Amino acid sequence: MFNWIQNIADWFVYDVLNLEKGQHLAEALNFFIYDTTKILILLFIVIFFMGIVNSYFPIDKVKNFLSRNKLYGLEYLMASLFGVVTPFCSCSSVPLFIGFVRGGIPLGVTFAFLITSPLVNEVAIGLFVGLFGLKMTIIYVVSGILLGTISDVILKKLKLEPFLTPWVKEVLANAQREQDVFIAEQQTLKQRLPIIWAEVLKILKGIIPFVIIGIAIGGLMHGYIPEGFFEQYMDKDNLFAVPIATILAVPMYSNASGILPVVQVLVAKGIPIGTAIAFMMGVVGLSLPEAMLLKKVMSLKLIAIFFGVVTLCIIISGYLFNLIL
Repeated sequence: MFNWIQNIADWFVYDVLNLEKGQHLAEALNFFIYDTTKILILLFIVIFFMGIVNSYFPIDKVKNFLSRNKLYGLEYLMASLFGVVTPFCSCSSVPLFIGFVRGGIPLGVTFAFLITSPLVNEVAIGLFVGLFGLKMTIIYVVSGILLGTISDVILKKLKLEPFLTPWVKEVLANAQREQDVFIAEQQTLKQRLPIIWAEVLKILKGIIPFVIIGIAIGGLMHGYIPEGFFEQYMDKDNLFAVPIATILAVPMYSNASGILPVVQVLVAKGIPIGTAIAFMMGVVGLSLPEAMLLKKVMSLKLIAIFFGVVTLCIIISGYLFNLIL
């Protein structure tokens, strides 16, 4: 989908700057150019599209529908399944998360997507089948979906909406005011587009600094942290290997397809499968760049709660994998 961006990044880094493949600086810069461009494009598309959708389906109606209709947790499962079919890393999932929040989707439901999207997708599933077989793949996919669903049920119970940042609350207020104007004046789509466009630019202006800082951190980690650095802490005789692997994975940054070959190497070296998968889930589901992007949307307390709940669920999953397999 974004191969053309990767081609531009490769051309600029390796041809224009004449850096060699494999160099730390080259890898970090290539990663930064690719991910920054991709995420900004996603932000623009998602926010613009959600602006059009929201102009016809007011936020209050969405909230009222979800509050009146008891889905008995099905909304979390549906959000998790949507995450499965979107092949994004943790940072690339943030634009959709922002769009969902702006559209009035409850925070708990949006968390389900934010957790599952980087963990499980069709690309990762295809690689997982080739590396570990069908049985392991099914267990992994089911556990990833359950991880997103269960985490979000927990997060919903904590009633975290007050911990959204003032910036998000202002965006929601602006969206509601826009909708009131659209409905009162019965404006056509052509008349609505300038207002929607102005709001898109305003949102982008507010979040671009966080995108740049977050991806810059991710680029440095991607280019300079060696993949085998953490293996010494995941020994099968270490009772605390699963939580250590999960926590140490946070500084690394990759998508599921990028980290799966590393997981295969870890398992081949005798690292328990549950510990290796916990490490993988920590890499793709929790990252410092993601936290930087979410800082514009969530308070530090909310980010800490979100990361804490997901980390706990990943650790439990890792221990269960080690017991079952």
